[in-house]
Amino acid sequence: MAIIALVSAKGSPGVTTSALACTLSWHRRLVLAECDPAGGSVLAGYLGGLLDGPRGLGELAVGELRDGSLEAMFWSQLVDLDAPKRERLLLPGVVDPVQAGSVTPLWQRFADFFGTLEKGTPGYDVLVDCGRLAVVGPPWPMLRTAAVVLVVTRATLPGISATRSLVRAIGRDFTEHRVAPGSLRLLVVGDGHGNSEISKALGLPVIGRLPDDPRTAQVLGLGGNVRAGRPLMRAAGALEVPVGTLLDRRRARLGWPTGQGVPHAV
Repeated sequence: MAIIALVSAKGSPGVTTSALACTLSWHRRLVLAECDPAGGSVLAGYLGGLLDGPRGLGELAVGELRDGSLEAMFWSQLVDLDAPKRERLLLPGVVDPVQAGSVTPLWQRFADFFGTLEKGTPGYDVLVDCGRLAVVGPPWPMLRTAAVVLVVTRATLPGISATRSLVRAIGRDFTEHRVAPGSLRLLVVGDGHGNSEISKALGLPVIGRLPDDPRTAQVLGLGGNVRAGRPLMRAAGALEVPVGTLLDRRRARLGWPTGQGVPHAV
């Protein structure tokens, strides 16, 4: 599926929780890349800080700036969320604000590299947690490169209002950078206004809706056993079908190649 980016306006609509739920429930090889400049949270949260030593996006940025070693380092910086299958991998985000300064000038480099992973052997799609765009050094190149961009919004009036400004900002940026239309979709979280009402207010289709499921959200945020039958996990798993369908339509419309690449190092 190439790159699927998740992004929000402000507040806590649940971008990381949504991305992690999809990663753990979809039936395809995935890399979850934490590209929120404000920092990653999966290592300290869901994984409980169990890993020793620095690992992730910040280390890749340092290596790339030092000697252009992104490709050589990439696979060693990932965490297997379902070991030893290597089907659900995590690229942890920055953990130190100082690292964000190293990452910002490399967003396009990372985006271009992520886009090649689906052509490897085996191929991986990349779910990119872009966090909120109202930060210093937002990962705009990730959104421009993504095949699908899921704008995560709460179904409440404040959430919809904040998202309206974000949708307009993305639209202006995509027009300026000549990004092909059709990648933007809304991912609604929680109770409140209906999908059709939200779609009309924001001018974008709703691709899916994730329920409020505090118990599962707590496990995804703080660690524990994820139960596949919980409402959030079922809804996240069901999202794979419409996202895959949208990507197939865009691939056909834009004439994207589907060739195989070289084997990945592990």
